[in-house]
Amino acid sequence: MVEFNDFLKFDIRVGTIIEVLEFAKAKKKAYKLKIDFGAKIGLKKSSAQITENYNPHDLINKQVIAIINFPKKQIADFLSEVLVLGIYTDNGVVLLSPDMQVNNGTKIG
Repeated sequence: MVEFNDFLKFDIRVGTIIEVLEFAKAKKKAYKLKIDFGAKIGLKKSSAQITENYNPHDLINKQVIAIINFPKKQIADFLSEVLVLGIYTDNGVVLLSPDMQVNNGTKIG
């Protein structure tokens, strides 16, 4: 079991995907995402293995939920700055997202 204070250590925020690029150098098929987390946090990059259920065009302007205070992770020639959250299913990853539009940078928790 974890304590509630452990959960509070995660900085989980809502952001809007503004750019999607194919990530050819990734070991597993993935996209490079640029996500807008609002004026205070700014733009962040993430690598996401979400190609099974999403095409680049449909991801533009989609709001997602991400952990923004994990250490950056080098993936091939790309530095992933945030972890976009999703659900692993038999048909690939399904992204977590708000069911209504909210301000970029809104904190979860």
